[in-house]
Amino acid sequence: MTPELPALLVRGLGLFLPLAALIALCLWRAPTHRETASIIVASAWALLTLIPLNLYAVRAGWWSFHAEGAVWQGLPVDLTLAWVLLWGALPALLLRLLPVPLITGLLVWLDMILMPLAEPVVVLGSWWLLGEILGAALCLIPASLLAYWTRHKQLLTARMWAQSLLAFGLMVVLPVCVSAALVRIEPPTPETASVLVQLLALACLPGLAAAREFAAVGRGTPLPYDPPERLVTSGPYAYVRNPMQLSMALVYLVLGLLHPALMIGAVICFAYGAGFASWHEGGRLRADLGSAWAGYRAGVRPWLPRWRPWSGRTKGTLYVAMDCGMCRGVGNWVAARRPTALRMRPAADHPEVLYRLTYETADGARWSGLAALARAMEHLHLGWALTGWALSLPVVRHFLQLCADAFGAGPRPSREGPTAHGPTEPFAVMLVPGRPRTGPPPDSGGPT
Repeated sequence: MTPELPALLVRGLGLFLPLAALIALCLWRAPTHRETASIIVASAWALLTLIPLNLYAVRAGWWSFHAEGAVWQGLPVDLTLAWVLLWGALPALLLRLLPVPLITGLLVWLDMILMPLAEPVVVLGSWWLLGEILGAALCLIPASLLAYWTRHKQLLTARMWAQSLLAFGLMVVLPVCVSAALVRIEPPTPETASVLVQLLALACLPGLAAAREFAAVGRGTPLPYDPPERLVTSGPYAYVRNPMQLSMALVYLVLGLLHPALMIGAVICFAYGAGFASWHEGGRLRADLGSAWAGYRAGVRPWLPRWRPWSGRTKGTLYVAMDCGMCRGVGNWVAARRPTALRMRPAADHPEVLYRLTYETADGARWSGLAALARAMEHLHLGWALTGWALSLPVVRHFLQLCADAFGAGPRPSREGPTAHGPTEPFAVMLVPGRPRTGPPPDSGGPT
């Protein structure tokens, strides 16, 4: 037997066995759409966590790889994919039979048996069990939980943010790391890096806001197998039809400042969006939604954003407390900019007691405080919408809300009606008694 044969057997069997198990489960019962979605998210999480885990394990001496051919950054590509199947796709399908804790214990036990048998391709160090435990905690368990939540439609917001993170990792971070091994990319200076980070953050805003809109309004995620339950035309979709694809193209245009070769990513994003996605998704939406999709498609361009939001979008209502001077000031500021498709009402008109500035949609989705102001900004124009999307980011929103509360914008019940401050007239006039009416009232849509 030649010295290369055991290594070939290890690599061949290492990929074949989990792949055969996955195929057997699919043949036994074809995956449903929910199961396909869970396979995708679990495999993506496994891939994006197993690569840095193995790179660190080699540096820490937990284990090392001795392989030739099909190797990237010292990692055998086939064994990495086998591990992704074992800790990503398989748990998603095994949820048909077993709970998450039992799946975790079974796969960790199986991995502890297979790792020592993988010599001479995988050579274990004395602390390899530490890496095994860390891998289970960071890779296997989160992948299995994501698959479980996706399968059972649980924790929608958490799944949306996880998918956004995975999409950025798979479509930006991983391709850029692979490209860095093929073309020489000079590291930027600190000043250039600061500008790049800010531009990347700005480019990502429409995509992140669109993913949030899918979850909050459409009750779905960006994943095609876990889509929204209804047509989403609010948020970034009131300005452009493909905000996620546009964000990805803008990200690669910014990265092109590091190396022109990275701009190929923008071309690929545009080709995919204008080609396959437009044909496949457009056809499906046209068949499912008919005239609603046709009207939206006629009013909103696919790539070039509007300056003012589409007037046919789902209307929102902003409730402002008339017995709060600061709240009235915010309401005046919004009303003076003639928002599109936004109704403004006194908080006393609401059937419930409201404690903060409140924004509601017709289907009952609600935001309060700074988040409500951010939603109202989306009804003004693209510049203010970008500001609102930035304010809506989780950490940013919570920090600024704390600051606003510290300066007197804390919650307080509001039950005073419009007669306490002026005549019962359209809201834009009522906010500032005696102010002459200019233009249409805020709920008329205004110019587009």
